[in-house]
Amino acid sequence: MRFSKLYEKKLFRQLKNYRMPNEIEESSREVSPALDDNRKKKWMACMILLLVNLLNYMDRYTIVGVLSKLKPFFDMSDKQEGFLQTVFIAFYMVFAPLFGYLGDRYNRKLLMITGISIWILAVFASTFCEEGHYYAFLLCRGVVGIGEASYATIAPTVLSDLFSGVQRSRVFMIFYFAIPVGSGLGFITGSKISTATESWQWGVRFSPFIGIACLALMIFLLEEPVRGGSEGARQNEDKASLLEDIKYLLTVPTFKLTTLAATANLFAVGTMSWWTPNFIGYAYGTIERKAKIPDDERDRISTIFGIITCAGGLFGVTCGSLISRAWKNGNSFFRNRASEKADVYVCAISMFTALPFLFLAIFIAEHSVNASLILIFFAVFSMCLNWAVNVDVLMYVVVANRRATALAVQTLISHAFGDATSPYIVGVLSDWFRGDEISIAAHFFALQKALYFPSFMLVFAGAFFLAASFYVEKDRKEALFQMDAPDEWDIGNPDDMDSLINAGTHPEIEQQHQHPKQRPSFNSSIDDNNDDLEILETDDEDDEMNDDRCTIRFEETSSRQKGGADAPDARLETSSLSDEADEWDVQKRETGEEEDEVF
Repeated sequence: MRFSKLYEKKLFRQLKNYRMPNEIEESSREVSPALDDNRKKKWMACMILLLVNLLNYMDRYTIVGVLSKLKPFFDMSDKQEGFLQTVFIAFYMVFAPLFGYLGDRYNRKLLMITGISIWILAVFASTFCEEGHYYAFLLCRGVVGIGEASYATIAPTVLSDLFSGVQRSRVFMIFYFAIPVGSGLGFITGSKISTATESWQWGVRFSPFIGIACLALMIFLLEEPVRGGSEGARQNEDKASLLEDIKYLLTVPTFKLTTLAATANLFAVGTMSWWTPNFIGYAYGTIERKAKIPDDERDRISTIFGIITCAGGLFGVTCGSLISRAWKNGNSFFRNRASEKADVYVCAISMFTALPFLFLAIFIAEHSVNASLILIFFAVFSMCLNWAVNVDVLMYVVVANRRATALAVQTLISHAFGDATSPYIVGVLSDWFRGDEISIAAHFFALQKALYFPSFMLVFAGAFFLAASFYVEKDRKEALFQMDAPDEWDIGNPDDMDSLINAGTHPEIEQQHQHPKQRPSFNSSIDDNNDDLEILETDDEDDEMNDDRCTIRFEETSSRQKGGADAPDARLETSSLSDEADEWDVQKRETGEEEDEVF
């Protein structure tokens, strides 16, 4: 194979800078202290955000743990009990789009610090409401929703900018452990502390003290990442209005369908989280024919339900992420069945699996409390399979500079028509079915009938997730194209050196998932200039020459230029040919003299 001198010079310059995988590995060892420091900062940020998220969900469901004590203190009906959650979610969903819009444009660390400060003050204030002042307590719970909205819409986007690929999925799995674990701890701690202190106020008041410690960690240790930095995005500036952001989101089918699915899911989850302790308590009273449920039995039920929520949710979030990752990579049971649609498939399966468990748990409660609790465990496990996976889908089908807005809009819609309204609706239905009867059995059967309605919403959730499978691949590639980011679905986070080395030796990975309009990556070829590639042509007389001969002749040439074959830098010196040698070769061609072989 004969090259022109112009192309040889360009090729040698690239070869000089090219490093083989083993050289990359050696280089990574040299800079390992810097890489280790960067990794530590990222994982520290992950742990801080996880801790705050855990605390948020603890506080949210601490109220459920002390609900039996709040009811006589504020003289509440079932409808008013459900309205506490409705007002909290209403404030939460109204302010979520505002914080989402600000989070895409301003310092996210400062916004989260502001929101958490509001949350701490509001929770403290709610514990000083006087007996019978239901609406004052209701207002405080609404303001708590403002603080949580600031955090819930911004924190996932910070993690998305710190991690990408497989690492992002793992981080979201860890981050969303907070939902089941925090909820379960909220039930347990709220109930136990209020019983130990004989005051519901201290059952609620303990969480702000932990919140102050979390606030200090965030102020001093959390750093603001570059938007889209984990994906190498080149287009991360945004001066668009909120209306333009919403118009963009309406062009992403996966976003619309997963939002509808999340809404149907939250309708069921919100209802069960709020009403299950009371429902199981009424079931116990009905079976045992009690006129009043003892306080110690209520505490026991809250503790058991908290443990079920923690364990079922922890296993559910973990298994959902692991199954999704194995399915995407074609590992384990999914060998030779790898699919980029695995995330939405897992979400759909989780909904269809949870439905029969939840239905049977409600039905069998009048016969056996223990059997109902076991079925609730499997229902919680199934419903939690999609928590981390669904957010991961949202992060990669939306461009980096609109992710906070996307999460905020999804939060607004899913809460507005999901868990903001479902506890209240079930409370209204329960009061309607019960009528004027006040017995434990009347409360149980009325609530049992009302709970069947939200459980069937899981059918719609599963259907919407399945519909999203028709669009998720296209939307992911479109988001990468708009960010001018490389398509590295299988490569993972750049600081995962093993993945990076493997990606360098398999350039077809990028081509497999490349957007039709996207420019090819440098990894896919030595030179992406098609005009230069046309210079490479084969002569018949050199067809038999192979790469080994090229290497041998190249070393011989290096040895002659340095005065010996043992010269240590011979190959490096030859990679930069002198201009005088180039001119001499050109003159020889012009005079018709035969050109010496370079290789």
